Amino acid sequence: MKKFRKVLDGLSSSSPGGVASPSCGSAAGTPTAHAPTPLDIHVQETLVSENFHLCKTVRHGFPYQPTCLAFDPVQKILAIGSRTGGIRILGRPGVDCYSQHESGAAVLQLQFLINEGALVTACADDTLHLWNLRQRRPAILHSLKFNRERITFCHLPFQSKWLYVGTERGNTHIVNIESFVLSGYVIMWNKAIELATKTHPGPVVHLSDSPKDEGKLLIGFESGTVVQWDLRAKKVDFRIYYDEAIHSVSWHHEGKQFMCSHSDGSLTVWNLRNTSRPIQVTYPHGKILKDGRKESCKPILKVEYKTSRNSSEPFIIFSGGLSYDKAGGRRPTLTIMHGKAITVLEMDHPIVEFLVLCDTPYSNEVQDPYAVVVLLEKDFIVVDLTQSNFPIFENPYPMDIHESPVTCTAYFAQCPPDIIPILYSIGAKQKKTGYSHKEWPVSGGTWTLGSQTYPEIIVTGHADGTVKFWDASAITLQMLYKLKTSKVFEKPKAGEGRTTEVLDEDPYAVQMVSWCPHSRLFCVVGISAHVILYRFSKHDANTQIASLEVRLQFDSDDAVSPSENENNPCFSDPSSHSPLQPGSPGSATPDSVPGLRVKSRALRMPPGYQAELVVQLVCPPQQITSLDINSAYGLLAFGNCNGVAVVDYLQKTILMCVSTLDLYGAADPYQRLTRSPRRNRQSTSDFCMRGLSHFYSDSKKRIRTSYQSLTELSDNQVSIDMERTKSPTSVPYPSSLHNDPRSMPEPLASLRASHCSPVFYLLDNVKGPGRKLSLPTDLKPDLDHVNGHCTSPTSQPCSMGKPRIPGVPEGPRLTRRGPGRPPFRKAQSAACMEISLPVSSHTEGGCASRRAMLQQLHGVSMYSHDEHHTTTPYNWSERAESRENSFSRSRSSSVSSIDRDTKEAVTTLQFGESYGRKGEPLPSACLWVGTSLGVVLLLPISIPAEDEDRMEEPVTIGPSSTVLMLKGSVLRFAFLDCGGALIQSPYEVWRDPNGPEDPDRTRRRKLVNFSPWPSHEAGVDGHMAVVCSEKQAKVMLMPSQTVLFAHNVTESSFILRADVVSVCSSVCLACFCANGHVMTLSLPSLRPLMDINYLPLTDMRIARTFVFTNGGQALYLSSPTEIQRITYSQEMADNLQDMLGELFTPIETPEAQNKGFLKGFFGGNAQPFDREELFGEAAAGKASRSLAQHIPGPMGLENMKAAAGGVVGDLARARIALDQRGERLGELEERTALMMNSAEIFSTHAHQVMLKHKDKKWYQL
Repeated sequence: MKKFRKVLDGLSSSSPGGVASPSCGSAAGTPTAHAPTPLDIHVQETLVSENFHLCKTVRHGFPYQPTCLAFDPVQKILAIGSRTGGIRILGRPGVDCYSQHESGAAVLQLQFLINEGALVTACADDTLHLWNLRQRRPAILHSLKFNRERITFCHLPFQSKWLYVGTERGNTHIVNIESFVLSGYVIMWNKAIELATKTHPGPVVHLSDSPKDEGKLLIGFESGTVVQWDLRAKKVDFRIYYDEAIHSVSWHHEGKQFMCSHSDGSLTVWNLRNTSRPIQVTYPHGKILKDGRKESCKPILKVEYKTSRNSSEPFIIFSGGLSYDKAGGRRPTLTIMHGKAITVLEMDHPIVEFLVLCDTPYSNEVQDPYAVVVLLEKDFIVVDLTQSNFPIFENPYPMDIHESPVTCTAYFAQCPPDIIPILYSIGAKQKKTGYSHKEWPVSGGTWTLGSQTYPEIIVTGHADGTVKFWDASAITLQMLYKLKTSKVFEKPKAGEGRTTEVLDEDPYAVQMVSWCPHSRLFCVVGISAHVILYRFSKHDANTQIASLEVRLQFDSDDAVSPSENENNPCFSDPSSHSPLQPGSPGSATPDSVPGLRVKSRALRMPPGYQAELVVQLVCPPQQITSLDINSAYGLLAFGNCNGVAVVDYLQKTILMCVSTLDLYGAADPYQRLTRSPRRNRQSTSDFCMRGLSHFYSDSKKRIRTSYQSLTELSDNQVSIDMERTKSPTSVPYPSSLHNDPRSMPEPLASLRASHCSPVFYLLDNVKGPGRKLSLPTDLKPDLDHVNGHCTSPTSQPCSMGKPRIPGVPEGPRLTRRGPGRPPFRKAQSAACMEISLPVSSHTEGGCASRRAMLQQLHGVSMYSHDEHHTTTPYNWSERAESRENSFSRSRSSSVSSIDRDTKEAVTTLQFGESYGRKGEPLPSACLWVGTSLGVVLLLPISIPAEDEDRMEEPVTIGPSSTVLMLKGSVLRFAFLDCGGALIQSPYEVWRDPNGPEDPDRTRRRKLVNFSPWPSHEAGVDGHMAVVCSEKQAKVMLMPSQTVLFAHNVTESSFILRADVVSVCSSVCLACFCANGHVMTLSLPSLRPLMDINYLPLTDMRIARTFVFTNGGQALYLSSPTEIQRITYSQEMADNLQDMLGELFTPIETPEAQNKGFLKGFFGGNAQPFDREELFGEAAAGKASRSLAQHIPGPMGLENMKAAAGGVVGDLARARIALDQRGERLGELEERTALMMNSAEIFSTHAHQVMLKHKDKKWYQL
């Protein structure tokens, strides 16, 4: 508990970090009678550092780059290994656990210790790990590192503690699972093959013990050799040689024959009685040609040979084997052969592995398969084998997050309780049919709702224009509702001009979303510079979608036109700025046609979210960088690199459409000089015609590349130097536009001459609209430079030398653009983060390319439209994952960029009740505007109070005023009352727009207003505004516009995401920086509470999708297919164990079937085999210490069973143990009674025999 008071009176622009504009930098003005002063602000802060702890909670989605699969038939849990070293363990819905190997090596194979609560993993670094699954978060018990041989295959027999390990050299080693040490028993490859064999048999690709005799080990080598090794006699029983390479082997349950799959697409069946040749050779998908030859087929990578109780015909299931001649365009297949019936299941993605699920864990019993688990590269399905049409089970896990690449995320906690049921009821109608009616077979583990459960919803936007709503309550994830935004537009057709350039792209990709759960208004921003407004309805509707076209482009002074005053630049007339003039669509010229056409006819819309309004940007369609919507006001605002537009969606009119420069009016804090255009430049009409064709397609290609970098990485590794030649910023340096590096200072010359810094060419030559920005005097000492160039992600290089003097013409190099350069530059906010440049791995020489990447990531996109240069999007390779991790750091303020002429982008917008003018007595509707130069503008809005007037009278927007300036682009606004509580934006209570009307009641809008009226506790009016930029955070008192607190959040990096969230019944500012730090600051004092280096080397995917929410939670896209949720709340971290599911539940192992006396007498049962006696140290000795190194884990196997977490598990184990003891006592009593009865019978028979032969002589016997 900390109580503070702001005791510094006379706050002005000289307060710590409080660099403010002339209109807000001083508190000299006398406040109004009800306006609070800093002395009146008393806030009792309750948050301390002990309230925060950062940890991962759960991971959702499909495992990225899966490699292997395993299933425990008793516990009924499933494990998936990945190429990045991750393990995903799945059970019943809610039982979902993710673990990671510290080495990050790919997982090659998984082996469950069936019904023991343990898992063995074999990794690509030739290390075996034993995982304990008897706790909610699995941990490694032991590790064994092989030093001289590479692991290729592992096999663990059921109820055995000895693991067989095959290696690349062809040897087979045996590992004790309990101690995790090697046995001295080794099967060398030269002993397994014949001495006459001159070639090496290849790596071990299969190991399995015979179902008939566990003392017989079947070893399959890659070359086609199969050997059965007698473990007792230490010799070979038989050897099989085949011409084709072997991929897999599967036993018949009787142990008399087995089946092999080969590289030529054939299946061979071998009988143990005659191993000289196979008893059957089949090509399931190969036909005999007319000339007698067999069709060449693809390899059969795996085969499963399973018998069934209900049928005499076995199931033969395999992957691959299709004919090369017919499989050119076919998808990957899984074939199910049952008798004469052959079913081929086509898959959408390549098959990684599949498993057949059986009822029994014993290999010598009838298997009776009931399902097939198929792991694909990008999907996971389970096929029902009990039905003839082989339907698939409905997957309860959220494995389809990546169905279309995720392009944006949003996270909403503590939602209204009725929103999830209504979305689920509407979304249930969208579900597919035809699934199997049986229960999901992976049903292991236990899971219960935790104590902290509240409604949570995750919204994901995708590249194909779809938006998905997910129920994220209680750390689970379930799809609620799916919205397709592409249905609003006409399908593009070939030959329609500009649309032909983007037919293969993603014109509907979702760039950002805005959702109000209370009013159920939903707004989507698309990559084609369009905004779609949706309303929620539980009824069908047949309506026409309204459409508006908005022009956000440069003002007349910025246009390129001949000038007679080329050598005499002057200030533009301040009176020419007209920020209050509403924009209009204007005349529709061929160049102003939007990229997508809205459907003009009336559409039938099903229940759910129904489109009401579409707003499109035209000429040129530059991307939207900020968005906000308010249902109480009925207004929608969005901005881009040129300006801001406000739309009244109730009246379907455009209220304001002005450039960012016009927002300032005469109160512009910067001194802007007009620039004289170059004489030999192209005309404006030429630029417009060329700009539409190049700019639009380039914008699409670059953003498409960014989505591909977030989702798909190609398998081809391309050198960085070759790829750099394809970068849009990799162009030669014309000597006429750049100084000779030899004449520059050495550090600067190294930057200019470096191959990693071509970005400076574009920064110096892609000139702006003709205005020059000059810093106010009080801002210049705050600039940070690196070799004379600012390195902020949203800044341009600062010009070196003396400060520019207003009215003095610049030199020829600074005043002229290069030939053919268009007079515009494109900017973006951190919310959209266009990503299209590679990340250099260099630390010093590559600083310029890293800085260029950050320009792309965090705000400024640079384009070269030279007529002799064609831009090409950067193609990411699969190896680029490591380059993504070399995320660059910015080391200076973004405001240093204003010495270069750049477009000022609108980076954030926020509607709310505030004070539009300094010292105003009453609050009103306002629009807060933040720009890429760190300027905060405030626009007062006048809205009619009555419902009848609201639809008739116009909404007016007053003149703007500059209230604050910060370092870096503005990222977030929030409002607090004088007691420190968060003020929510006003909203309209939801009502169904298509619901039946009550004639007795008028349909009036019900508004909920959180206006900052007088605080009863503080006794003062007004509120506090929290503003956060890339570098700074400030708390300002309204309406006096006094900076109360200021804090430089980071100096060495910059903030990517900032949110004001509620944690532990209080509020704080949560920030995520580009260097991977997660920080929280108290409000309103901005005290640092937590600063953790969570992701030391973050990548662009995380930077784009990271988002905070209430309750101390956050999420990001950890891979193209997975969402990682984290918590930074100590309270939630303490309760996390109760929220996670139990992986292991005590279940009694099923007993083996008794096959009867005759089968046992004739050898039907498996012979007993004591592995301990054979493989133990006493018999086999110790293995060589140099062969493998044992790495003990934090706990041993002897403590594993005692480490099972949870009171429920302890009670269940105690109950089962008690039941087992009672059963054993009952069995003992029954056996005692039987023995007594048997003894009495034997005594009676013996007495009878004695009486019978008592009187007989010896020769009569």
